[in-house]
Amino acid sequence: MNDGERGTTTIREQAVARIVARAAAEVDESGGVGRTVLGVPVPGRRPARAEVRVNGDVVTAKVAMSVTYPMPVRAVAGRVRERVRDRVAELTGLTVRQVDIDVSELGLPGAGERTVR
Repeated sequence: MNDGERGTTTIREQAVARIVARAAAEVDESGGVGRTVLGVPVPGRRPARAEVRVNGDVVTAKVAMSVTYPMPVRAVAGRVRERVRDRVAELTGLTVRQVDIDVSELGLPGAGERTVR
């Protein structure tokens, strides 16, 4: 290979989805979602879920998460969108065109956590 030639880098959708989920978790007032087995709630939480589609250099993402009560849902969702766009661009060089947020529940802060206003 000549010095002027470069190979290609392929970033799998699964890797981008993990970056999106992690970026959502980095926002203090956001959280994971409750666990269920056959539709029945069980103790414990799982991280925010993310689904992505990568079309060329453009990403479309959907995040399922909770918001810590009593924080404003719209403001937290806006911070999550911004964080997702920034982190995906920083780590992959891809452009996030759209981030859909599905707030599935309002959660109370866990033991030792406090709500940041």
